[in-house]
Amino acid sequence: MTSDAPPRWDRRMQQRLARGEAAALGELYDRFASLVHNLAHRVLRDEEAADRVTREVFGYAWENPDAYDPKQGSLRSWIATLAHRQAVHRLREAEARAAVEPARTQEDIEERIREASVAARADYIVTSMPAPLRAALELAYFDRRDYRQAAAELGVTEVEARRRLRLGLQLLATANVPPPDSVPPPGYGRAL
Repeated sequence: MTSDAPPRWDRRMQQRLARGEAAALGELYDRFASLVHNLAHRVLRDEEAADRVTREVFGYAWENPDAYDPKQGSLRSWIATLAHRQAVHRLREAEARAAVEPARTQEDIEERIREASVAARADYIVTSMPAPLRAALELAYFDRRDYRQAAAELGVTEVEARRRLRLGLQLLATANVPPPDSVPPPGYGRAL
């Protein structure tokens, strides 16, 4: 598989959505709903608003499966980008409506957007890193395994498990540092 080819699952999912398979939407939702909801909640800090964004993102994916461009990244990254954009759009809308409320400042809003951007970059880094590093990090952080347990589950030595965790964490640490002269992606900050 070439580096610009999407994973097989991504291609099949896009094709199934384009054919209007309701089961495909359910599978997509099962796989990415927590990611979308968590990203939206990080930005909006409101459970109901995060639920709304989650519905909007999956509604958009259902109605516009051809909007996903496999050359731009994985389906997971596309869904995360949609969630981030829609959550930021909703946050800006809510802040515009509540402009008279003195408790929130422009700096607060921008800080929340920066935090959400870091979270989105972290997710992109994790999904883009080599599978062995990602597997080690997932075992350590989602399944709460130490490096010895991760080594046993991955079938590698403890030294190799520590190396994978260290490299994965080093990559993840770059999420806090935007690339120099970074340019926002096309459509950044706009609604779906």
